[in-house]
Amino acid sequence: MIRRAALVLVLLVLQGCSAIKLGYTQLPTLSYWWLDSALSFTDAQSQRAKDALDQVYRWHRGQELGTYTDLLQRSRELGQGTVQASQICVLWGDVQSRMDRSVRAAITQAAPVVPMLGPRQLSHLARHLERKNEDWEKEWLQGSTQGRFERRRDKALERYRSFYGDLSPQQVALVTTQTAQSVWTAEWGRQDRLRREQDLLSTLRQLAQNPATPAQIEAELYGVWQRWFMPPDEAGRTLMQQLTRQACDHLAQLHNTTSPEQRQRMARRLRGYEQDIRDLIQP
Repeated sequence: MIRRAALVLVLLVLQGCSAIKLGYTQLPTLSYWWLDSALSFTDAQSQRAKDALDQVYRWHRGQELGTYTDLLQRSRELGQGTVQASQICVLWGDVQSRMDRSVRAAITQAAPVVPMLGPRQLSHLARHLERKNEDWEKEWLQGSTQGRFERRRDKALERYRSFYGDLSPQQVALVTTQTAQSVWTAEWGRQDRLRREQDLLSTLRQLAQNPATPAQIEAELYGVWQRWFMPPDEAGRTLMQQLTRQACDHLAQLHNTTSPEQRQRMARRLRGYEQDIRDLIQP
């Protein structure tokens, strides 16, 4: 939940150009609806949550959103030629740094609300997550082995086409091979998903039951965020690092097969994102 609430700021930046302006300006309302569906706020909590989301939104729009123009410009310039996997991983590291700042701001505002959560609401959250898990399992775990593989491959193709346009048969074959070689499995994905959710739930229950200072609450919640991307066990950390390296490598491989026309299309998309952000941060 924390990840979803915080990353919605980042995800909107990476959506289609028209969605940025419309979605970003509605972000506090959309975020509140999502959180309320997960936690079922009381009247008192509703106002505190709305105030907190407004504070995060104002901070992000005033101080953070503009930093994405630099990231998008660097990505656009890098994408005009061949790229190395290490260069992509550096950009991803910069994205993570921005995400960390947004999460810290969100946690600072969320800290006063957390002790107000009661057992009924945390049970509501647990049931909400269970329903989401059922949807996730239908998409990634059900069906034949071949059907599951094709869904993963098609998702990857969809993401690439949104930036590069139509892909050649050779590029489709490359993405198919990359999907087959991926170290990610749906079984591990489900296990890690459950790990993250249990970490969140247990932390929220602990904070709701035991008095803590705002600083302690913030530290506990930020610890959940850090463990989201870096599991506490060595095997999980190793696999997460492998997934990151492999994602950078696969993107570099695909990008280096693209035509000048495909790279120009990608550049136009990123330039459009830059302009949308500049429009949003205008006083």
